[in-house]
Order: sequence, then C-alpha cells, then structure tokens
Amino acid sequence: MKKFNIRKVLDGLTAASSSSSSSATAQPGTPRENDVVQETLQSEHFQLCKTVRHGFPYQPSSMAFDPVQKILAVGTQTGALRLFGRAGVECYCQHESGAAVIQLQFLINEGALVSALADDSIHLWNLRQKIPAILHSLKFNRERITYCHLPFQSKWLYIGSERGNIHIVNVESFTLSGYVIMWNKAIELSTKTHPGPVVHISDNPMDEGKLLIGFECGVVVLWDLKSKKADYRYNYDEAIHSVAWHHEGKQFVCSHSDGTLTTWNIRAPAKPAQIITPHGKQPKDGKKPEPCKPILKVEYKTTRAGDPFMVVFGGLSYDTVGRRACLTVMHGKSTAVLEMDYPIVDFLTLCETPYPNDFQEPYAVVVLLEKDLVVIDLGQIGYPIFESQYPLTIHESPVTCCEYFADCPAELIPALYSVGSLQKRQGYSKKEWPISGGNWGQGTQNYPEIIITGHADGSIKFWDASALMLQVLYKLKTAKVFERARGKEEKPNTDIVDEDPFAIQTLFWCPESRMLCVAGVSAHVIIYRFSKQEVTTDVVQLLEVRMQCEFGEVDSPDPGGEQTPTLPTSAASSSPQEAEPPNQLSAGINSSEGPRDNIPCLQVRSSPLKQSPGYQVELVVQLVWVSGEPPQQITSLAVNSSFGLVVFGNSNGLAVVDYVQKTLLLHMGTSELYSPSDPCQRQPHSPRKPRQPSGGLCDSNDGSNNSEDRCKSPTSGSTSPCNSDDERKQNFIEKAKMSRKISSSGEQKPELEERSQRWSTRTCKSRFCSVKNGKMAARMTQKLKVLKTNSGPNRYGKDNAFTRSRSSSVTSIDRESREVISSFYFCESFPKKSDSLVSPCLLVGTTQGSVMMVALCLPPGSEQKVLQPVSFATCGTLVRLKGGILTMALLDAGGTLLPPSDEPWYDPNASDEEKEKVRRRRPATPPSSQESQDTQFAVLCSEKQAKVVGMPSQTRIYKHNITETSFVLRADVVQTGGAYCIACFCANGHIMTLSLPSLRPLLDVNYLPLTDMRIARTFCFSNLGQALYLTSPTEIQRITYSQETCDNLQEMLSELFTPVETPEAPNRGFFKGLFGGGAQSLDREDLFGETTAGKASRSLAQHIPGPGGMEGMKGAASGVVGDLARARVALDERGQKLGELEERTAAMMASAESFSKHAHNMMVKYKDKKWYQL
Repeated sequence: MKKFNIRKVLDGLTAASSSSSSSATAQPGTPRENDVVQETLQSEHFQLCKTVRHGFPYQPSSMAFDPVQKILAVGTQTGALRLFGRAGVECYCQHESGAAVIQLQFLINEGALVSALADDSIHLWNLRQKIPAILHSLKFNRERITYCHLPFQSKWLYIGSERGNIHIVNVESFTLSGYVIMWNKAIELSTKTHPGPVVHISDNPMDEGKLLIGFECGVVVLWDLKSKKADYRYNYDEAIHSVAWHHEGKQFVCSHSDGTLTTWNIRAPAKPAQIITPHGKQPKDGKKPEPCKPILKVEYKTTRAGDPFMVVFGGLSYDTVGRRACLTVMHGKSTAVLEMDYPIVDFLTLCETPYPNDFQEPYAVVVLLEKDLVVIDLGQIGYPIFESQYPLTIHESPVTCCEYFADCPAELIPALYSVGSLQKRQGYSKKEWPISGGNWGQGTQNYPEIIITGHADGSIKFWDASALMLQVLYKLKTAKVFERARGKEEKPNTDIVDEDPFAIQTLFWCPESRMLCVAGVSAHVIIYRFSKQEVTTDVVQLLEVRMQCEFGEVDSPDPGGEQTPTLPTSAASSSPQEAEPPNQLSAGINSSEGPRDNIPCLQVRSSPLKQSPGYQVELVVQLVWVSGEPPQQITSLAVNSSFGLVVFGNSNGLAVVDYVQKTLLLHMGTSELYSPSDPCQRQPHSPRKPRQPSGGLCDSNDGSNNSEDRCKSPTSGSTSPCNSDDERKQNFIEKAKMSRKISSSGEQKPELEERSQRWSTRTCKSRFCSVKNGKMAARMTQKLKVLKTNSGPNRYGKDNAFTRSRSSSVTSIDRESREVISSFYFCESFPKKSDSLVSPCLLVGTTQGSVMMVALCLPPGSEQKVLQPVSFATCGTLVRLKGGILTMALLDAGGTLLPPSDEPWYDPNASDEEKEKVRRRRPATPPSSQESQDTQFAVLCSEKQAKVVGMPSQTRIYKHNITETSFVLRADVVQTGGAYCIACFCANGHIMTLSLPSLRPLLDVNYLPLTDMRIARTFCFSNLGQALYLTSPTEIQRITYSQETCDNLQEMLSELFTPVETPEAPNRGFFKGLFGGGAQSLDREDLFGETTAGKASRSLAQHIPGPGGMEGMKGAASGVVGDLARARVALDERGQKLGELEERTAAMMASAESFSKHAHNMMVKYKDKKWYQL
C-alpha cells in the first residue's frame, strides 16, 4: 500500500518532492511523521460498464409480444431493442449496424426473438441469458426485406421482399431454403404490372399448407405450399396495408388505403363479402362513401361468448384535420374511438391463447405511440387503460437537469412514496398489468438510491432507483407558485427565454434535512421544505433582488499589463454597451428611461396556495429587470440547513439569503470577492497580484456610495465616511485617465502601489416593504447594483460550459468581465492562514478558475440566529486553476470527507415541542483548537486540472492535469470502496477517477464522446461507483465504475425467460378428427428441407454467426447463482417435457378408448338390422 505524506511549507526550507505518480506533483516541504494518509483505492477496484437503461424507447418503430412468456419487445429507428416484463424487469440490446428495426417476431415460449432491420438483415436473439445476444444473422444482398412471418411452433420463417418474392429461412441454422415463391407465379399470368412489395404473409389458421400473401397493389393470393401454385386470387382496386384472419380460416379481412375494410370468403374470390368504411359518411343515395385516410392496420379477434373484436388504426375522414391519432375498437354494433396523446406507431391485441385456430378471447390492446406506451383493457366498459408499471414518463416534459443520490438515508424513500401515493390518478383498470413475464435479479445491492429530474415545464420528479429499478416516487410542480398567463395579452415578462419560462435550470437537495432549492431559467430561486401535513399559504413569501453589472467598454490591455477601464457615462443608461460607473452598489431607483425596471420575469401568485403533503414553498427569490436589462440566469446554487442559508450566483456576482428570516444578507459582485476584507469594505486590488489574482476591473473605492444608499452590515453599528457622488465620479475619471497613460507606457507599479494603499468602507442595509392589511412582510426588495455583463443568457445553465472561454488567462478584459460564479461549497475550515480554529466558510469557484473563501460569522445558537443576523468577511483567493471550477470538497487529515453541516429534518408544520426534539443546530465555531499544521485538505477540480491544498497553510500539496486537449464536463468527489476519489467525465468521452488526496489516476476509459448537449447537462456521478446520464430525450442510462458492481452484475440483472408450460392445443373433437374437419398440419421439414427443396443461391444472402453463444457461456459461467439457476431451468425444462409426454400419452389413450366405445355402440345399434332398414 502506498503512503503519501502531507507536507508543511516552512519559510526558507525546501525538500525533495514526495513519491507520487508521474502526472501528480507535490509541493516541497518538510514531512511530518504523524501526517500520513494511507490510500486504499487501487486501479483494480475500478471497471466501467453499463448496467440498465430506463425510460421510454426513443423513436420506436416496431413491437412484438410473447403471449406465453408475457414479454413485450420494442424496436427503435436506431437499432435498439427494449424488452419489458413485470415491473422492474427491463432489458436493453443494440444492433451494431444501428439500422431501424422494421419488424420483430418472437419464437413463442422458446426464449428467442427474430428482428428484421432496414438494412435487409435478420437476427436471432437468445433471450435465455440475462444479457441477450445475437446467435445468428442473415444479410440479404439482392432483395429488400418488407415483411416477416413465423408461424406458431414452427422453425421456418417466411420473408417477403420488395420484389414480391417470398424466401424461407430455417431459424435453427439460419440458412435459406431452396423453396422460393416467385411473384410472377403467384399472380395471374394475364397481369401486366408488378404487384409491388409483399405487405403481408400468414398461413391459414386451419390449414398450415395454405399461405396468404398480400401485395401492395391490392392483390391477395392464397398459395398452396404443397402443389406450389395459387389456389385463389383476390383483387381489389385499393392498396392493401394489412390482413387479418378469422380463427376458423374461412374468412379474412383486408385494410385499404381508402379507409375501407373488405371481408373475403376464401372460396369466393370474385368479390368481397362485405365492404365497410368505419369512419366514412354513408350517402343516402347508395353511392360509394367518401374516401378516408388509410387504415394502416386491422386485427380481427373472436370470442366464444359474444361478438368478435375488430381493432383498427387509421381510417379517419379527411375533414378531421388536426385531430389526434385514434384507435377504433368495433365490437358488435358498438364502435369506440379512442384518442391518443401521440401518433400511433403500432398496436397489438393480447389474447388468451397463442393458437391461431382457436377462439382468441382478446383481453387487452397494447398501443405503441411515438412517446408513450398505452395498454387498454377490453374487458371493462369504457375501455379504461392499465396503470403503467414502467418508468416511461421521464420525458413527459423534457429533462433539463438531473441529480443522482446513492446510499441516501433509508427513511427518505418511504417518506416520498407516502406523499407521492396521494398524487396518483384514478380511473385505471382494476386488473393486473398484463405484461408480467420475467423474474427480478438476485443481487445483494440493497442500498437506497434516488434520482431527481428537473423538467422544462417546471416540474421535479423524485425516482426510486434502488436495485437497478426505477419507479416514480413524487412529483413537484414549481409552476404552481406563479401566476399563469390566460392569453397572449397577459403573457408574462419572459424575455429571458422564448418558451418554457418555468424550466428548471439547476437544483440542490440536502437528503439529511430534506431541504430543496430550485433555480429556474427565469432567474428565480425557490426554497422548499418537506412536510407530511397539508397547509394553505395565504401569501407566498417573496424576496426580490436587484443584481446589475454596470461596467462599460474597456481598452484591451497590453499582454501582462494592468486592466484599465474607459471613462464612464451616465448611470441611467439602459444599454449594456454604454459605460456606467463601475461596481456601484446602491439602492435601486426606478428608471424612467428604461422600459422595464424592478420587474421580475414571473409574477408570484397573489391568491392563497394550497400545498399538499410533500415539498412546500418556504421562500421565492426573484432577480428583477434593471434599466431595461433582463436579469442574468443563475449558474450555481447551494443550501446549508444548519446555517439556514441559500447562496446563488451568476455572471453578476453572488447573493446570500437567510431563508429562515426571509432576508437578503449579502450581495457582492464577482470582482469584490478578490478583496481579502470584509464585504462591507472595498480594498483596492490588482488583477495580476501574485497568489491572489483578481477579476476586478477597477478600484474598489471607485464605486463607494453615500451613507444613504450604501449596504450596511447587520452587525455594524456605524458607517464610515466617504466622498460624495461628484467626488467619486471625478476621482474615477482621473484614475481612468491615469490608468490609460500607465497602460500605454507600460509602467504599472506606481498605480499598483497607489491602489494597494487606498481603502474605503461600505455597509449593508436591507429595505423591506410590508404588505397591506397588517399581513406579515411578503415582498422584501433589495435594490442593489453590481456588475452587469454583455453576455446573453443561455437557455439552460450548464450549457454555459461550452460557450465560455476555456483559457485560464486573465489578460483579456472581455474574459474577465464575463467571469461567472460556477460553484459553491459550505464548509467549516480555516479562513486565514493564521487561524487555529475552524469556522463556517463558503468556498466560491468561478469560470476563470479562481477559488475564493468567504468567512461566515454565525450566532452561537438557533435562538440567537433569530436576533443576530449572519455577518461575512471575504478572505481573498485561495488558489487558481486552469478552466472553470466544477467541484470543491474538504477532507480531514485522514482523507475522510468533511461534508457540510446539516440540520436533521423536522416537519415545519408540526408543533413547537416536536420541532425542538429534533432540531439541533451545530455550534458555529467548534471550541477545539488545532496546532499550527495542516489538518484539512481542500480538494478543487476544474475543467482542466485538480489540486489539493493544505489548510490552513493554503499550500498546494498535489496537482494533476486532467486533460490538455479537452475539458471536464462533470466532476464529483464520491465515495466508493470505503474511500474517496474524484470522478470526472470529459468532453472527449473519457471517464476518469483520481485518488484522494494524492490525485493518482486510477481509471481512464474512453467511454462516450460528447455527441449531444443533453449528455453534458445530465451526466452525474454518485457514491458507490454509480453514474447516469440521459442517453436520449426519453431514456436514462445507468453505468457503474465499480469493479465489485461489475462482478455482481449478472446476478443483479433480471431474467427475461422463465420456464412456462405451453398451453394445451384446442381440442378438435371426435368428429372433426375423424372426418378431417379440424386444423391440417404440414410437414414443413419435408417440404422446405434441402432434400426436397434443394439449396438456395449463395449470393442471395450471407450467413453471419453471432457472438451470442460465447456471451451466453460467459454469462452463465459467472457465479454460483447462475449455475444453480441454469441447473434449475434444465430440470424444469426436462420435467416440463416429461409432463407433456405423459399428458399426450394420456390424451391418446382417452381418445382411443372413446373411439372404441363409439364404435361398439354403433355396432350394437346396427348389428340386427337388415340393409334396407339402415
């Protein structure tokens, strides 16, 4: 095990670098024997692999159902396969070619599936292993596949082609038969035109030797397989889309392009027995109905006790433009038109029997829509739908952000489920979910996992993601807080975004305290508390914040020169291009020149708000328009329940809100954070100071205000004198001129010295506006001006990562002026190098790679917190990294994470006594003192590199350059294998982990190149080696980077195939068996085999053996559980076959005995009668 030393930097002493990896560097210093961190994580603890995929299949194209196994398969336009069983049984597979899946066919109760792709290939999937794999593939070279048909309990697959030919494939060996049905033999010789592609193939339910072939032109042919000729041909003027048999095999129904359904008797090919137009208007004069839209599919299912069901997709009249897609169910004389929310892709009728020659007894219809899956109950009046058991509503509104919490408190999931169960809709079918196949996995992973998704409509969904499953727990609608626009005239001021003004941009959730904070694209922040009691809020608490960057155009400095501002113009200017006094913090005054001022983008509702159990609004914070300029979107957010604080930031700076007192405590521009002084004081600084680079663009005392408009610290009792407005303006002009001259001459030192000696103080003051009628204060307006940038707001916050500069250089004024707050981290650390006691702090990271520290002075107890507000002091720059800061964390001397302090959850609506039992705030300043040595590690990760800094010495201990050619999209400090590490996802697709604190590379896998902004916006890591991202607009892909999880994955995954006995074939009866009235069987092996049919042309198709056999062996060989399960399956199958043999023997004996009895009775009846008496 490798040992890494924490080194203290002593003045005037240097030493050799410590033993570390070649890519990580250690700061020289003197080692201490008692400062040793033993790292347990090694490279062998990490491995990357996909686990499961949740959500609705993106761009579905086809569907199939196994009526015995009760498994549903869905194919997509991207070549993906999704298989569904009972709740929690899901599987994802992918064809390598990525071609669209045009048709799927189950080998019913055989644990196999045939897929036909748009690239004219067919594949056989083995579903008897937990991760299905392809056993065989067949690629057609000369003909295009249009339709496939696999009869029940047959191994011969019929394949129709675009040329009108039909080929036959043996699904066991995946070889072509020499038997081919050519189109020119199927149609009449007198026909002069090509019949078009094959659109339907099916065998007669009562005679397997008769094959029904439908051509696109409207010709249907009943082909005799034995005699190799057409028995009957049925002609209709309109194109055919689908064909369905009656189970007795005497009639079939065709759907046509003019919206008609034709019913044909097989022995009367001259004309249809019936023609109906389900949605056509019937003329009174007996003329032909008006044509309708094509009926794309029809299914004809019979019942023993009543009328048959005819289910139709399409066929609406052309005058129903704009009407939603409909499914028509015709049962007897009733016709029900069921409207769908999305266009229909396909549908299947689920029946009780898999045998086509028996009464079908339909009980449900599965409708595959473009963005949903609906199952309709045919057995209840009104055709209600079943409540879906799958997480198919992830995309109900587009996902805009995502967070993942593994190993969270165990009581959270029951609490969220209890309040979420109250939100369930009513009116579902009372029957059980019909797709019920498969079994759950047997894994040992039992820790609770929660996924939170934010959506474009302002909703937030909590998901239970435990044990590789996904189930919605609770849904929160943040838009309820705001007024809804009733018409175009009442549209709110949503100029920041064109649509989706309530979209969630980022969120922060504390599992321990259950505090939830949400930031939206309309520059609003909502703080929620969790409560199990319903409450009605008369007035929603609102806090409006005025944030503005008032800085004009600047001259580009010489390389390495001082940054110099231009002359300012009037402060009332509403254009962002016009210059204004820099960093002026004052109480905002409505501007008469600006079109909008002090107006939020959304209007908080004024009527009482009924809040159900769950998350309830505590406070709404809104940024307002300033002089015609919209507020900048919020880019970072953090909550600390122990301190009772919420901090958020954007390109204008940061703001700290006390959500307990509903007050704004602090408001600072980004440049002010660089000053190591109290935020109520401005210290001049240089942006190029060594060890403390600044993003400021001017002297801090340039923007000092008079005592009336100045921010006053809540703990300060007096204000310091300052110059008047005219004097400030004159000083700024003079200094701007001076800085220009210095910049042009290259002499910066006098200016730097002059700046470093100037100080001015500033105090903070809050203004409150009370509501009329004596109600408690609801609107608390802070009108404060800070930096205003020219950068336009983005639609979603995390997209900023690709528009901002990737350079860490600070020589560009334009880049400095757009420095954005990118991350926050509450902690208890050492604000200054000389501190010996830890105290509450706030780490602030920016897009320019700066990490600053703000010290928090908290009252000693919760009671004092109400009386004494929090005060702050900036401590300057802690460290500088390349690229924007992504994540920050704090470790103790042993390498264990020091999480931000939190408050145990209590119900805000409970009695005061119950609150006090649970509520225990941590002391603000721990009394324990420390020696003057580094006792903490500050872990900092940016888009380019990671650093570990010793605290309180603020010395860089380790450094690692993560990437030079790309940049990190997401980084998190996570726990796995009992230790902590940094997990990173780069834009070039690499996923990496670094040990802590030494930053040794442990894992580097080229996994997924960035192909969509959605991946960057939703990728997130969690503890215990878990991660996820939105792989498509409708699907979540979960992955693991833990070797332990990868080893146990086979046992954790669900099983699709389970041994089930095939239902008994329908009884033909004695007389049907005696006189041949029942179903006729066909020896397809004799007819299609090589002996009779010969060999097929080798150039027609190419056989490709699949990797499924080897993968199946690997999967089965993993773990004792797999061996036992396989042995159990083999025994079950053997027992099943023996049972079937015994049943068949008994049935044959019973049939023989019955025949003997009938024969004896007939003999007795007629033995004494003469021939003329018969």
